[in-house]
Amino acid sequence: MRRNILITGASSGLGAEMARQFAAKGHDLALTARRTERLEALRTELTERHPQITVVIHSLDVTDHDQVFKVFRAIDAELPLDRVVVNAGLGKGAPLGTGRFDANRDTALTNFVGALAQVEAALELFRARNAGHLVLIASISALRGFPKTITTYAATKAGLASLGEGLRLELMGKPIKVSTIYPGYIRSEMNEHVERAPFIVDTEIGVRAMVAAIEAEKAKAYVPARPWWPLAQVMRFAPLPVLKRMI
Repeated sequence: MRRNILITGASSGLGAEMARQFAAKGHDLALTARRTERLEALRTELTERHPQITVVIHSLDVTDHDQVFKVFRAIDAELPLDRVVVNAGLGKGAPLGTGRFDANRDTALTNFVGALAQVEAALELFRARNAGHLVLIASISALRGFPKTITTYAATKAGLASLGEGLRLELMGKPIKVSTIYPGYIRSEMNEHVERAPFIVDTEIGVRAMVAAIEAEKAKAYVPARPWWPLAQVMRFAPLPVLKRMI
């Protein structure tokens, strides 16, 4: 079992729910986010429910790249890491060319450049011991370009997915494993303003599928598998007019 797990962006949404579900399975956890007051409340909740586990928390802004390396090393010294879940991200964005470069820039810096820093920091630790499991939380939107407010977000997740595939090629047959998880529409704080989304599921249900795929160390997983695995196959090859009607 991968005993010790680091989850970034764990103060809310999918990250917080992953922490709850991994804690219920007996994993020791390291949780990071910018909002430490939420992490403190989550740690209290988890240790009261599961007094046998250890939960450590650290403040982390993944766009501060030097801090990413310092925090990952500090956590590993305290709780030697078996698995790192690169989850921290932003969902804001605007149609390109509408005067909101700031929103798209922040999403790109957090979701890709910040993720790259986390991947580098995690693999520095894993390569040193020749073991570990790196998990990248992408999105079903990584499969194709998406329009309007999601264009930059989808592009960052596509970049993250490509990063994961490149690492799997490099590390094939070696003890370091890399998983890319493609969540479909799962209710969270990031999308709470969205009134309608196809096939959206509650946070607990969606994250249960994510955690199962992570524990199985699948190379790639579309979650929940129904309907997202078959839809992913269609999305990959659908002509743009068909794709537009789907999304």
